[in-house]
Amino acid sequence: MKTTFLKYLSVALASTLKFFGGPIAGVVLKLTWIETALCSAVGMMFTVFVLTYVGGAIRNLIQKYRKSPPKKFTKTNRIAVNIWRKFGIVGIAFLTPPLFTPLFGPILAVAFRVPKGSIFLWMSASALVWGLAISYIAHKMTFIQEWIK
Repeated sequence: MKTTFLKYLSVALASTLKFFGGPIAGVVLKLTWIETALCSAVGMMFTVFVLTYVGGAIRNLIQKYRKSPPKKFTKTNRIAVNIWRKFGIVGIAFLTPPLFTPLFGPILAVAFRVPKGSIFLWMSASALVWGLAISYIAHKMTFIQEWIK
């Protein structure tokens, strides 16, 4: 029981910073693809929760100690603004796991002043869909299992 919990925790923690880390960790730890998907989604949603509620305070702290103003027109910012204009929170949430990472996606949503309920709804749906898809693919890719033997 304790080792199973630690496996789940490891997969969730791997997904907090980079979503693809969770499915890979699930394969390495020999979890089922459903267990891997759910733990990966939980890991991403932990990051979303923390950044949604603490994001404003973190932003203020960074601005307080920043020596120069941040660049406003970076390539990533342009992509994010274009996605926001075309698809809103649904687009940001859908692209958070593969493109924006669980760290940057919620920060974008908070910056665009999306209501917290919408952030959680769409990020949760995205985390589940991507978690199921990526975990299934990762478990079907036999070279991963061969690589870790």
